[in-house]
Amino acid sequence: MASPFDSSIHQAQLDVDPDFRLASVPDRIFGSFAEHLGRCIYTGIYEPGHPKADCNGYRTDVMELVRELGVTAIRYPGGNFVSGYRWQDGIGPRNQRPRRLDLAWHSTETNEFGLHEMVEWLKRLGGNELMEAVNLGTQGTQEALDLLEYSNIPSGTVLSDLRRRNGSEDPFDIHMWCLGNEMDGPWQLGHRDAADYARTAAMAAAAMRQMDPDVELVVCGSSSHSMPTFGDWERTVLERTYEQVDFISSHAYYHPVDGDMDSFLASGEDMGAFIREVAAVIDATRAKLKSDHQVAISFDEWNVWYQDSEPSRTPEGIGNWPQAPRLLEDVYSLADAVVFGDLLITLLKHADRVRSASLAQLVNVIAPIMTEPGGPAWRQTTFYPFSSTARLSKGGNVVESHMNSDFYETARYGDVPDLDSVAVSQDDGSLSIFVANRSRSRPYDLTLRLPAWACSGYSRIEAQTLHDDDIQASNTLEAQDRVLPHPNTTARLTASGSQASIHLPPVSWSAIRLSGMQ
Repeated sequence: MASPFDSSIHQAQLDVDPDFRLASVPDRIFGSFAEHLGRCIYTGIYEPGHPKADCNGYRTDVMELVRELGVTAIRYPGGNFVSGYRWQDGIGPRNQRPRRLDLAWHSTETNEFGLHEMVEWLKRLGGNELMEAVNLGTQGTQEALDLLEYSNIPSGTVLSDLRRRNGSEDPFDIHMWCLGNEMDGPWQLGHRDAADYARTAAMAAAAMRQMDPDVELVVCGSSSHSMPTFGDWERTVLERTYEQVDFISSHAYYHPVDGDMDSFLASGEDMGAFIREVAAVIDATRAKLKSDHQVAISFDEWNVWYQDSEPSRTPEGIGNWPQAPRLLEDVYSLADAVVFGDLLITLLKHADRVRSASLAQLVNVIAPIMTEPGGPAWRQTTFYPFSSTARLSKGGNVVESHMNSDFYETARYGDVPDLDSVAVSQDDGSLSIFVANRSRSRPYDLTLRLPAWACSGYSRIEAQTLHDDDIQASNTLEAQDRVLPHPNTTARLTASGSQASIHLPPVSWSAIRLSGMQ
C-alpha cells in the first residue's frame, strides 16, 4: 500500500466494455424526496408573495433549479411526517384546512400545501412522477384505500367526485405507493415489530390491488444498515408480503463519525454492502416461496446528513411548535459532494437491483437546493454530481468496467480502493464514466481502455471535475458559487480513439464523456 503521505502522482487503469450491458438505468433512480419538514415545502417549493412566485405560489427559481437537477420522481409527503398525517387535511379550500401539530418534527403544519398542490407543481415541472406514501403509522388500510380512490378513480364514487369538486377533473394516476415509512424505527409514530408491520402492509397491499391492480407498492425495509433488526426485518416482511409488493425500501445517511474522514469518503462501501445483503434476502425469500415474482430495491432515502449537528435538532417544549422552522439545513462541503457522487456511482453499479431511489431531500432540508425566504435560491456542492449523472445517464445502460487503483486503509471498512467508478453507454454510442477519487493524498493519472473489438474508437472527449484545494469549502448565501465543477483539460484521447487519459486530483469527483464514433 502506498504511503498516505505520498504526494506523487499515481497510476490507475479502467477497462470498459461498452458492449457488455449489465443493467438499464431506470429513470426512477434519479428521484428525490419532498417532506413536510422544516422549509422543504414552505419557503422552499412554495412561497406566495415571493418576487419569483407564480400565481399558485410556487417559486419559479426553485422550479428552474429542480429541472436543471434532473429529478424524475418525487416521494411525498414523508418521511416521518407521513406516520401522523391525515391526507384529508391537505385538500379543499385552503382557508378551511385545519392546522395540526406535526409530532415527527415538533412543528405546526398549516396544510396550505397538500396533494393537489404537489400534483400541480409536478405538472408545471414537466410531468415528473409522484411517489405517494400512505400513513400506516397512526392510520391503516381504510385510509390508504380512501386516498387511492380519491387519487386514481376517474369519477362516480364519493371520493373521486370530491376530487373533481376540489378542482381536479382527471385522476392523478399515481402508480407508485409507499406502504408507510421506516416502520422498523422506534422513533416512528406507530412503530411496530416486523411481524406486526408485515400483517398491516400485506392487508393494505391486497386491498389496494383490489381497487387498482396496476399500482406498484413499496414495503418498508430497514431504515439503516446498522439497525439491530436489519436482515431479520427484511426476511419477516418479505415472507408475508412478497407476492403483493414490487419494491422493498432501504434508507442510508452518512457523515464523518468522530472526525474519521477516510472512512467517510468510503461510505459507498457500506451502501454497496447494504444493497447486496438486501438483494440476498430477496433472492432467498423468492427461492423459499418458489415465486416467479421479482422484488426490486427502492433506495428511497439516501444522502449525507450530519444527524447530530445543531441544524438537525428539533424544537422542544409544550408551547414551542414553530411553523416551517429551519431544520436539517446542512451546508455541504466539497468532501460531502465527493461522497455524494460516490453514492450515486454505487446506486448505478447496482442498477440491476436498485430500480428506484430518492435523494432525501430536494430543497433546504439536507438538500442540493437552498433558498432564502424572500431571497435567492442556489446550488449546494451536491447539486453538481446529481445533475451531471442524471443528464449523462438517463436512458442508458450500465456496462462492464474494471478499475485498478491503489488502496487506502479505513477504520470502518478496512482497505478500500482509492478510485470508484461506473460506466454508462447510450444508444448513440456515447460512453459516460463517473469517477470518485476518495484518497485525501494521492492524485491519479487514469488511463481508460476499451477493447479493440468493442468499437472503432471515439473522436471527442469532454470531462468535468469537482474539486477544491480546501475540502471543507462550500456554497453559501454569501458565496453561492464558491465550489463549482470545472472543465478538466487534462482529458486526452489517443489517435485510435480506443484509449483515453485524465488527471484526477485527490478528493474529487469527475464526469467523462466519450462520443463521436469513428
